[in-house]
Amino acid sequence: MDTNGPARRKAAASRPRRGVPHETRARLIAAAADLFNREGFYGTDSNQIAKAAGYSTGVFYKHFKDKRGIFVATYEQWSIAEWKHVAEVLASGGSERELAQQLVLMFIEVHTKWRGLLASLRQLVVTDATVRRFHRRQRKRQLEWMATLRAQRRLRPRRAEDDLVYLWTTERAFDAIAQGEVRDLGLERTLVIEAMIERTLEALG
Repeated sequence: MDTNGPARRKAAASRPRRGVPHETRARLIAAAADLFNREGFYGTDSNQIAKAAGYSTGVFYKHFKDKRGIFVATYEQWSIAEWKHVAEVLASGGSERELAQQLVLMFIEVHTKWRGLLASLRQLVVTDATVRRFHRRQRKRQLEWMATLRAQRRLRPRRAEDDLVYLWTTERAFDAIAQGEVRDLGLERTLVIEAMIERTLEALG
């Protein structure tokens, strides 16, 4: 009697479907995001990513040239999802201050959840020319998204330079909160959040 039959059937049923490229790619990116976030870019390799997604290493290389390639794809997906959340918050209604508060709390939550991935991104932007170029392109897209969202809300136009300073300032603050820097310095988290709400109100115009 084959006592292992049910276990084999269960394992087979849980494996990813083959022959659906976009689903395979999505699973690989999801696995990579989790590993990069927990282990960092340099603590992760393509074998680990493939195994975590339920595939062989050969399948990984059918979709991505190398680990850097899937990191770039992971960051792109993360960035798109973040700005989708921004659009959803702005569409939810409420006063400008309420929206600013919701945005700040959302950014803090996202930066806290993905602090490992973002730490790897900051490091690679400094050390890797390919990632740096891609990050610059994504930054341009972020500025375009900000201008589009402002136009949709019929807010007064704002210089891209001012939006860029807003992004630099708030991202650093959100990372400081996410990484516990504010706490370690003995500073009041609520006051930092309030300062970020004020900056966001300015950005909303």
